[in-house]
Amino acid sequence: MDRALAFWEGGLGFERVFANGDPIGFVILKRDAAEVHLTLQPDHRPSAFAVAHMMVGDIDALHEVVRAFGLRILKGLRTHDYGLRAFVFADPDGNRIDAAAPAGEC
Repeated sequence: MDRALAFWEGGLGFERVFANGDPIGFVILKRDAAEVHLTLQPDHRPSAFAVAHMMVGDIDALHEVVRAFGLRILKGLRTHDYGLRAFVFADPDGNRIDAAAPAGEC
């Protein structure tokens, strides 16, 4: 949970609005209209499939944050013919996250 919180709070600027347990086993994070719920899973194994999809206002800035945290980029940042600029990365615990923004707003 510590790695996840460092990324979501420290890297992405989410604010912790609820936490349960000591150590924390469940937490709710918010930033603007976005809300993320994280649950500690001691026997967690990352999935090969996306566990989250993020639509953001500045995909290039998110890409830089992900790189600065040293996270693994699974699919590089590129503009797609269907109107999205996107990339795929693994969060600090190896979970696959798809991130995108409308190509005209990048």
